[in-house]
Amino acid sequence: MTTRAAAMLLSILITATLAQPVRAEQAVGLELTADFYSKYIWRGQNLNDDYAFQHGAAITFGGLTAAVWGSLDLTNYSGNSGEFTEVDYSLDYSGDVPGIDGLSFLVGVIHYHFPSIAGDTTELYWGFALDAPLNPSVTVYHDIDEIDGTYISFGLSHSIDRIIELTPNMPVGLEIGASLGIGSSDYNKGYWGVSGIRANDLAFSIAFPMEIAGWTFAPSINYVTLVSDGLRKSDAYAKSSDYFFTGLSLSKSF
Repeated sequence: MTTRAAAMLLSILITATLAQPVRAEQAVGLELTADFYSKYIWRGQNLNDDYAFQHGAAITFGGLTAAVWGSLDLTNYSGNSGEFTEVDYSLDYSGDVPGIDGLSFLVGVIHYHFPSIAGDTTELYWGFALDAPLNPSVTVYHDIDEIDGTYISFGLSHSIDRIIELTPNMPVGLEIGASLGIGSSDYNKGYWGVSGIRANDLAFSIAFPMEIAGWTFAPSINYVTLVSDGLRKSDAYAKSSDYFFTGLSLSKSF
């Protein structure tokens, strides 16, 4: 069942891409990312309460994107210093919704691999984003493997190209983001040991992107809190349920 569903989605993604007319602007693109965070918090789960280096690469053609991403522990907090604790592989297709100005869609599959522990799993995901004030979006992730549950993320964001200038040729921008995650009963039971549909995590981020030597450099401040009292009391990942952490991100598109 799991393999069949993933294979079906992969077939749909490839077919959708091949069905699109080839245009001159549909060249193959490459994006590299390298991020340093003082904590690794994922959907409210404290996966590493200390420094982590996370980097990835994505290849795009038209609306199709194939990506690989990994998280490397930089300290011995979890006993895996200098080791990759997670490697993710994803494939998705995005485009504009026909007949609705400003509305785009996304559909894809992501496989989570955990080298140091058992429990690899796969999610299908799909969502919509609206090109409007605060850029509202919604993305649904459905686990078809270990958890067989659903997580829904609602997001808002706003960006300003220039708020200050460090030099005449180095403007600093501002990116503000917020998201709310809601987990199904099966999702929360699988990850937290707590049943019931719940508002899981509320996250805020502020980043200050700037261009240095052709790379986008963005220091950030982040805050994540667990919303559900049941998840806060579960103590499934760490005793704290509120997290402040910082980040430094590098990215470049070719």
